[in-house]
Amino acid sequence: EKKRHMGDTKHFCPVSLKENFVLYPGLSEHAAKYQEKTYYFSTSENRDKFLENPEEYVAHKEPIQAPPLRVCLLGTHGSGKTTCARWVADKIGIFHIQFEEYLQELIMLKTKKKVGPDFDEEPEEDDSKIATLSRELEDFSPTMTETKIEPEHEHEFGKKSQQEIELTEEEEAIKANLTENEVLPPEVLDNIVLDWWRKEPFRSTGFILDGFPRTVEEVQYLSERGLCPDVAVYIQVEESDIFNRLFPPRLKKWRERQYKKMENKKKLKDLKAKIRV
Repeated sequence: EKKRHMGDTKHFCPVSLKENFVLYPGLSEHAAKYQEKTYYFSTSENRDKFLENPEEYVAHKEPIQAPPLRVCLLGTHGSGKTTCARWVADKIGIFHIQFEEYLQELIMLKTKKKVGPDFDEEPEEDDSKIATLSRELEDFSPTMTETKIEPEHEHEFGKKSQQEIELTEEEEAIKANLTENEVLPPEVLDNIVLDWWRKEPFRSTGFILDGFPRTVEEVQYLSERGLCPDVAVYIQVEESDIFNRLFPPRLKKWRERQYKKMENKKKLKDLKAKIRV
């Protein structure tokens, strides 16, 4: 290998670099010689494309420009990916993309709140009981009847609210991914991920992608689309460190819920007393 006179793009595919601005490692089985230099290609199709018009893919007066740095930063939930990614992005002047946060932003216009296990509130039975008893109490007050929704309009009002949060197929897929870990279809990923490699300002600046790919399917997707990161970093941490980081805020949230339940029970008791009176 050392004796071979390699082409302008070294062991990377010149066609992938020219057409997609990606450093895609070539394979020895897809190699070709041009002007006494050996070029390696990611696929046999790219090799054939190069041989048809090699001048389009080789350097002329100036060296071929390499793409900017693209990093995939991986690690378990709570390992500190986002903290590290922000620091690296600021240090070397590239974009920081937090993948799950980006998915949340795509559907928050419809849902009005973040979805998923970390954001789902426990269903409060007391809330619905308080609402029912409040309406019952209003029935005794003639001054409140004017603001009540008439029974014949209740269905229409509910239908209108339902229409407001109707999600598209793509948004449903994103929501299922965030809540149930359902696999995102390639056509949905195409509308999200491709732009980071192929469109400005990401194409010429580079990025650190925080939390993607997360599954085997997502790795296969990157491979099939020819989207190669230059570096993939996995942050490995002890379970005890994650526990110490994540447990205190979750305990605080649980205490707030317990306090709310106590307050709701008191409200229920007061409402029942008023209705009896």
